Amino acid sequence: MKLVIEIFKENELVDTRILPANANRGEIKLHSQVGYAHLGGKFPVEMSIPLEEGQPHYMAGRYELDQKSFVVGQYNRLEFSRNMILLPINEK
Repeated sequence: MKLVIEIFKENELVDTRILPANANRGEIKLHSQVGYAHLGGKFPVEMSIPLEEGQPHYMAGRYELDQKSFVVGQYNRLEFSRNMILLPINEK
């Protein structure tokens, strides 16, 4: 079974949050988009999909995670990469 991420038409936009500069770093812009993860329950769960600066939003549809969306992190545990990559699911 694969993890399905669904994006609805009303979620075809980029949300940008700006973290103001502080003494240790400059201003940071975080870009994301709303999606819904089908985790096996009755309803999908809302989630935030991180986007890179200038990356276009994902269009409405159903997606699966690319293998590049995972990394082995601290303590050799599998984790999500900061750069989540979604691949369209071709449904006929």
